[in-house]
Amino acid sequence: MLEVNELNQYYGGSHILRGLSFEARIGEVTCLLGRNGVGKTTLLKCLMGLLPARSGTIRWQGEGIGQRKPHQRVQAGIAYVPQGRDIFPRLTVEENLLMGLARFPGKQAKAVPEEIYHLFPVLWEMRQRRGGDLSGGQQQQLAIGRALACRPQLLILDEPTEGIQPSVIKEIGQVIRTLAARGDMAILLVEQFYDFAAGLADSYLVMSRGCIVQRGRGDQMEADGVRGLVAI
Repeated sequence: MLEVNELNQYYGGSHILRGLSFEARIGEVTCLLGRNGVGKTTLLKCLMGLLPARSGTIRWQGEGIGQRKPHQRVQAGIAYVPQGRDIFPRLTVEENLLMGLARFPGKQAKAVPEEIYHLFPVLWEMRQRRGGDLSGGQQQQLAIGRALACRPQLLILDEPTEGIQPSVIKEIGQVIRTLAARGDMAILLVEQFYDFAAGLADSYLVMSRGCIVQRGRGDQMEADGVRGLVAI
């Protein structure tokens, strides 16, 4: 389980994250919703060690990871798919996926796990194409596949539906459902697309001005008025 307690972060004199506390449990999809500029991506960068939190604690599987570097958090079983995907455009699809195996010793890092191609058949079909030649939706699938290649126990997704065609959004949603149903992974999904989040969430968090202003069970999102809280 991921446990975040009283997390604070600043940019200059601006208080960006204001005492955030929440949990993300193995076997569940935890959806974090909020409008642009409320601090969602800043939070994820703190979770991955890309930004140092000013104060507060981050615990994963019962251990504090606040002082660990990003690669050490990956070694601990945490994978992050950032907004914008950040694939390697000049590498092939297969080479991009192999990059996700970097945390394993040599013999285990030589072949893409078959499960990745099973989850995303288009990646098998295009495995020799350069990443930069793929469509936006295919690049998003590649970014998620690369993250899954490291066999994480916590998968963090930052707005995976942004700029993606509806057919691929549906495919990504099905993959997230499949992963959650296995029961061996916690998924933290940051999203603005309400309907996508509501269809996947076991629990939800709503963020505004750096704070968690509402939380609850996924099946209560409509009754709780979450749509109105995140509508643009």
